[in-house]
Amino acid sequence: MKITLKVGDRAITATLIACKTAQNFVSLLPLTLTMNDLFGREKFAHLPQAISTEGKRTHTYEVGDIAYWSSGPDVAIYYQHDGEKIPEPGIIVIGKLDSGVDAFNVPGSVEVKIELAHE
Repeated sequence: MKITLKVGDRAITATLIACKTAQNFVSLLPLTLTMNDLFGREKFAHLPQAISTEGKRTHTYEVGDIAYWSSGPDVAIYYQHDGEKIPEPGIIVIGKLDSGVDAFNVPGSVEVKIELAHE
């Protein structure tokens, strides 16, 4: 399943993983989120409600990953790798940007509109 993330005048597509957490995330769309910077590696935002935690948890990430942090509940997009592990309870990767990760590698927060892609 594909989603579109609009950052400024850019439209970036991402591919979601087939898992209950990603399906629950899609049920919240469309969303407009102010994503704040964390550690110079990710942009994150609070979701309006918690979603499923049935996906596979991990303590590592790759650049371009879209992940759910259940403690928030937050969604995060990783734009740079700092070599640090994600603390407990870990993240559930729900998708990956197809390209355009550099749109998130900017100082401060960004407004992101997320919706299902029109395939």
